[in-house]
Amino acid sequence: MSRFGSDIKKYKRYSGKGTLVLLITQQGLWALFVYRISNSIFRSNLPSVLKKILLFFCVLYQKWIEIITGISLPYSATIGKSFYIGHFGQIIVNANSVIGDNCNISQGITIGVSGRGDNRGVPRIGNNVYMGANATIVGNIAIGNDVVIGANSLVVKDVPSGTTVLGVPAEVISKNDSSDYI
Repeated sequence: MSRFGSDIKKYKRYSGKGTLVLLITQQGLWALFVYRISNSIFRSNLPSVLKKILLFFCVLYQKWIEIITGISLPYSATIGKSFYIGHFGQIIVNANSVIGDNCNISQGITIGVSGRGDNRGVPRIGNNVYMGANATIVGNIAIGNDVVIGANSLVVKDVPSGTTVLGVPAEVISKNDSSDYI
């Protein structure tokens, strides 16, 4: 649960509120809590039968959280430590997505599968990435470290580290990194 502990520390740093208040009021933490438990079971060395039984209940709980918060974090996705969900609602993460450490995600984000042939797949997102509201990040692409993805952007190609991208399709608009956002 150390990853969930790092999530809580990040929420506390941003809000200045105590752990109990955050656990009661932050839908993003509810979704992260269920994800972290489910993911630890998924990645565990438990006997197959026991793992399947536990994951069945995890999926039910995840679906309940998804219904009440609009946040879908499948247990098989890889999400690094210190993850922050800025606002709840309409967040879809593909089950095969990889998201690095210390990333921030806003409402309305889709991280999903897209493309044809060799380009078909899901994104790999680096560390310290800020994803603005309603951005869509899809396809077999790599997002570098310290990247800002602007609101309402459609990211369908690789993004170099230390840049800001914006637009449909997203293009590098500056060499500003995410340090002011994370």
